[in-house]
Amino acid sequence: MTSLPRPTAELSADEARRIALRAQGFLGAPDRRAGVRGVLRHLGAVQLDTISVLARSHELVSYARLGAVGRRTVESAYWGTAPGTAPARPHAFEYWSHAACILPVEEWPHFAFRRRAYRARPHWNHALPDGAYDRVIKQLRAEGPLTATELGGAKRTSEWWDWSGEKVAVERALMYGEVVCVERRGWKRVYDLAERAIPDDLLHTELDDAECLRRLVRLAGEALGVGTRADIADYHRLKGEQVDAVIADSGLVPVTVEGWGRPAWADPAALATPPRGRHRTTLLSPFDSLIWERARTERIFGFTHRLEAYVPKRKRVYGYFAMPVLAGGRIVGRVDPARDGRTLVAKQVTLQDRKAVPAVAQALLEAATWVDCADIRVERVDAPELGEPLARELARALA
Repeated sequence: MTSLPRPTAELSADEARRIALRAQGFLGAPDRRAGVRGVLRHLGAVQLDTISVLARSHELVSYARLGAVGRRTVESAYWGTAPGTAPARPHAFEYWSHAACILPVEEWPHFAFRRRAYRARPHWNHALPDGAYDRVIKQLRAEGPLTATELGGAKRTSEWWDWSGEKVAVERALMYGEVVCVERRGWKRVYDLAERAIPDDLLHTELDDAECLRRLVRLAGEALGVGTRADIADYHRLKGEQVDAVIADSGLVPVTVEGWGRPAWADPAALATPPRGRHRTTLLSPFDSLIWERARTERIFGFTHRLEAYVPKRKRVYGYFAMPVLAGGRIVGRVDPARDGRTLVAKQVTLQDRKAVPAVAQALLEAATWVDCADIRVERVDAPELGEPLARELARALA
């Protein structure tokens, strides 16, 4: 067994937490000039999801870091065009990273290892009908960007999993890298040939697996600031052995972190300057990369995070889409939000303690303003004695 290199630094648990917050864009002044595209490049990946409560998760990620950024601004930054306008070369592409993610278009070459792995994959959940793949590619070449429905139908029946042959084919082509999603239309993917959508210098750069993995491990380390082997692997869903093979050459440096009890690696730039600045107070999407990995979230924040949208209602503890509340560099509560006309509804609020009341009120007020709600209604507070203080704080803010 190869021995690990000697750590270059020893970090306290608090230093590691602050480094992680700065790396994820929650500590210090946000780069508003770079905007949404800057957030995407900084994070390296933003997870996509179909659930929309206050907004879709990829919009919430930008909002959490930049504040009240317009939804059209987010769409334009990711897909290169605002809804309803003519398509343009995308600044990003959708692919499988941590999950289904939007990724900076300049990282296209570094996912070649995954595209090759999909091409070599022997088994798939959906069988590919004979001739369907060639028909879809031919139709896209002739007609330009199309949805799965326009290609012949997304599903064979009303069941969500019962894809049509055309949908199977175009999703397979996306995974192979022959097709990309160039925009979202009513949250449906609009597909086009990669040769038309991806700049030539990126499309035809074919990197070997080691080069791809080195880049993704480095990107994960920079986005995390500091992380264990498991943290780094999870960011782009790499295998542990893939991380092991390249981490020594990735540019990350080994460190020890108080209380972590396992080796860690850090971005050397994150170690060079102590993390200082103003902490962001905000609601976090359950799919935010700050809290992607449950074990890491517990290790850094002492906070157990679990999305309950897919848990039976009777078994939910915190609510359908409970959003953690970040304030002062710590997670101080959760809010399960909804909307009723122009009223933001906090169906359930969970507070760490009385000190969290002002921060939760501030986070609710800013979120309400962002989604154009004129009022806030709190339906339930887990600690009944904190309901009245929260109501007073909100009333004062709304006055």
